[in-house]
Amino acid sequence: MSVGKVSRPSAPLPPSSLSLVMSAAVAHALPPSILALFAPRPPLEFKPPLEKRKMTSYSTIAQFLGSFEDPADTPPPTFGETIKERRERVKGLKLAAAAAKLEKEVEAYDPAADEKIKGDPYKTLFVARLAYDTTEAKLRKEFEQFGPLKRLRLVHDANSGKPRGYAFVEFEHERDMKTAYKQADGKKIDGRRVLVDVERGRTVRNWRPRRLGGGLGSTRAGGKGVSVKNSGRDVGLGGAAPASKPAASFNWKSEPRAADRGSLQWSTERRDDRGPPSRGGGSADRGREERDRRDRERDERERGRDGERDRRSERERGERDREKRERDRDRGDKDEKDRRDRSRDRSRDRDRDRDRDRDRDRDRDRRGDERDRDRRVSSESKPPPPPVDA
Repeated sequence: MSVGKVSRPSAPLPPSSLSLVMSAAVAHALPPSILALFAPRPPLEFKPPLEKRKMTSYSTIAQFLGSFEDPADTPPPTFGETIKERRERVKGLKLAAAAAKLEKEVEAYDPAADEKIKGDPYKTLFVARLAYDTTEAKLRKEFEQFGPLKRLRLVHDANSGKPRGYAFVEFEHERDMKTAYKQADGKKIDGRRVLVDVERGRTVRNWRPRRLGGGLGSTRAGGKGVSVKNSGRDVGLGGAAPASKPAASFNWKSEPRAADRGSLQWSTERRDDRGPPSRGGGSADRGREERDRRDRERDERERGRDGERDRRSERERGERDREKRERDRDRGDKDEKDRRDRSRDRSRDRDRDRDRDRDRDRDRDRRGDERDRDRRVSSESKPPPPPVDA
């Protein structure tokens, strides 16, 4: 079915005129769904014009003062917790919990009733600041230099099984223990200088270890400006012990005799020097001078051992260099010999090739001479041709 052509108007028509044109031309050809697209829109709904609302005039608030509450009845303002206050509160709670836990552990601390602690406390030394990879065999080898050992216990963590870095060494004789107390302090074992002291848990009354707020020394007294880093025993007291109750120190004068060793004696007297004084008595100055002398002797021994080690290493280095030079010289001689052998072989090969070429040329010349001679002989022995008759 053909549809007639509709001429396009030159100017756009309004919707009503367009619908009339489309209805008149193609109304009978387009489906209703297409014709619905050209249907006119419904007329807009009439809305009355807006009326301007009359605003009330502004006034003061004096007339509303009676509606406010009395300032006396106003509660104080409340503010939220700041980050700094929250940190302080949490820190205080943690400190209180740690103090309560520490108090329980102090009440339960009784080294005399511990099944793991055995032996005579007056023959036992406390060895601290050990390397974590130090073994009992290594520690036994270091302390057997002062005398035979009866027992050695390297303390490990009960939960993880890792070493704690300290041990207890019991000697067979008390004189060996005193010798080790004087000479082994500050000794270097596996790259670390250890601290050697007497066992104070069973020999000093009301003694508390460092983990329970006690202990001696100034290595953990506070920050960087308070703590003291030194090797061996420290004369000063740490910050853990309160100033009003000084930590008890071991008194060598109160050691029991062999007859009455059954009952232990303690002394809570505070002393400036922690080393065992002489039997005749001594002041803190003499104790400090003795420690300084021992430190100097130990440093001299260390320097002597270091110098001997350096000299030995220098000799070994010189021997290694000499052996290397000899190996290089031997290798050079061998290379020179190989080079001469290769040159001799090449010259021999050249001479052989030259002799072979000369022999080949001689044989070729001889064969050529023989062929010429044979050819000449055959030509001479051939009879002359017969004469031709005229």
